[in-house]
Amino acid sequence: MKIRAAGLLDLARIEEMHRSSDIKLSEAAPPAARLWTLLSSTLSALLPLSQETLMYVAEENGKVVGFIQASGQPLGLDLRRARVLQVLNLQVADGSDSDEVAPALVQHLCNQALERGALRLFVRLPDRDQLLPAFRIQGFRQYATEQVVYAEKPRQRSAHYPEGLRPVKRGDDRHLYQLYRKVTPQGVSQLEAPTYREWKALHPSEWTGALGPRGADKQEHVVDRIEVVGWVRMQRGHGARPDTLQFMALPESPLPAELADFGISLLGDSDAPAWSSLRHYDSHMIDALRGRGFTVLLTQLLLVKELALRVPKPVREKGLVPSFG
Repeated sequence: MKIRAAGLLDLARIEEMHRSSDIKLSEAAPPAARLWTLLSSTLSALLPLSQETLMYVAEENGKVVGFIQASGQPLGLDLRRARVLQVLNLQVADGSDSDEVAPALVQHLCNQALERGALRLFVRLPDRDQLLPAFRIQGFRQYATEQVVYAEKPRQRSAHYPEGLRPVKRGDDRHLYQLYRKVTPQGVSQLEAPTYREWKALHPSEWTGALGPRGADKQEHVVDRIEVVGWVRMQRGHGARPDTLQFMALPESPLPAELADFGISLLGDSDAPAWSSLRHYDSHMIDALRGRGFTVLLTQLLLVKELALRVPKPVREKGLVPSFG
């Protein structure tokens, strides 16, 4: 088996494998769950070769039997500057040995990413995905679990909203980063966004806490009590896409419940369903939403592989200066 960079002549075969996996997933998963995997960077996204991606194919007897694709984080970042990569897709053709092809593709991607200077590789996988062992074998470890909760008709339970609620204003980003660090376990924040600069560069749809562009279809509010203790963003869906709610809140009762009610109030008279993506350590927000008509749509595993360790710059100590007299 030979692994090489994908070329234009491989596109037809790659798209054929991708369509085949789409059909299988569509049959197995609810429509809303399938839509979520398409809109997020779950291991099913496929970006055209014209975008900044790494794509490699496995070839056996002159036939492409699998491919893997990764992109810089955030998406579209020049790969020459990317230090963090997101695995977007891994497919093995029907009839091929996935236990052989998939690990080989993952290993090749890791080697190529390291040569390009990447520090970490991330991947988002549906729970119990059959390709999970291919990443485990190559040293990927789970650092978080993500639950997507979904409601056809969210139910607001109270009109009592958090004290200190106000719209987001310029200059709040640094306060929100401090909130992110408070609600996120250190082991997670050190991987995703150890610095404010890295946090702000995250793709707005990928990570809870990232601030995206604000417009008529978005509303963002913070709970300001000298320090920011909560944040909510509502984004209108278009077409088949549900409305999206995002939250960050300290686990201090009754803040999560009040913030959930306020978030639902932002939906107004919308007839569209709503969903929200929350991590395992956001259990207080998950519980609040489940009490308001939301159910768990799907669970995803977030995995990471450290390609190179960060070595902090040594602190230069001032030498002793002798004094005379």
